[in-house]
Amino acid sequence: MRTLKTGIGAVITLMIANWLGLQYASAAAVITILSIQSTKKQSVEMAIKRLIASIVALILATLVFNGIGFYPLSFGVFLILFIPIAAKGNMVEGIVPAAVLVTHLLGEGNITMALLFNEVELVVVGVVVALLINLYMPSMEKDIMKCRHNIEKTMHHIFIEMTQALRNESLQVDKVMLKVLESYIEEGQEAAFRYANNYIFTKHSPFGQYFIMRNKQFQVMRHMNEHFTKFFMTFEQTEVVARFTEEVAESIHGERSAKMLLEQLAKLREVFRASSLPKTREEFENRAMLYQYLNDIEHFLEIKQSFRESLTEEEFEEYKKGYAALYFKR
Repeated sequence: MRTLKTGIGAVITLMIANWLGLQYASAAAVITILSIQSTKKQSVEMAIKRLIASIVALILATLVFNGIGFYPLSFGVFLILFIPIAAKGNMVEGIVPAAVLVTHLLGEGNITMALLFNEVELVVVGVVVALLINLYMPSMEKDIMKCRHNIEKTMHHIFIEMTQALRNESLQVDKVMLKVLESYIEEGQEAAFRYANNYIFTKHSPFGQYFIMRNKQFQVMRHMNEHFTKFFMTFEQTEVVARFTEEVAESIHGERSAKMLLEQLAKLREVFRASSLPKTREEFENRAMLYQYLNDIEHFLEIKQSFRESLTEEEFEEYKKGYAALYFKR
């Protein structure tokens, strides 16, 4: 889509510049090519920086060329002065198009107001067409929901594996699924970034917060897997932990709230505290592993609860909107 918009934008810019009778019309098309970005906000920021940088460059070049002359050395002096100014003013993106405009002055060997206005018009036409072309952006919501579905489906799968590992006294879960989960989260964070930056003004959206939350939970899950060993406990204890792990898996799809599970976990801790004290070193180490495992699950749930509490009602409704009906398949 960006490639298509770049091609169309460059042609439109060249036609407009020629229609206006501007010299060096192709330079305006190049500015359009450089100004079409992945998001609307990036395009606006880029357009403003390039316009300001070009005006500063034209003023500075006028002073340098009129003072030294229209020589290659003069262009070098201009660059030595202009590049630090552009970098200091956070206008690095405007250095190349501004330098191209200045070469027009150098080639003419004479600076007139008409020529300066011509160069400014080239920039204005180039960035305005880029902005208009970039008003159309494909909706990112479908991509975001797809990423969300993949993340939750994979998390659910990993917790179910943990449940089975507890019951079967396995040593760990499949690390490949953790790698897959990490890639889904990275993809989702990128999609959320593009979504937020497709609004010129601030767009309050839960999507960015959501993927940050899932990334934090992923770090906990990776920690759990690294320390996930079979518990040498009674079957009853193992089964209780396995059932709770299974409920955590189901909560990922929203069937149980994190708050409810945290309350349930607190009661589960009380049950284990009330059980008889370890009699051997092995029993003590196993009990310590159990508490560490429950601590990790508690942290996992607290991250989700903190995310929910951070959302306004409007954001929470957007968070839920259309997801179950369109993308969630059990």
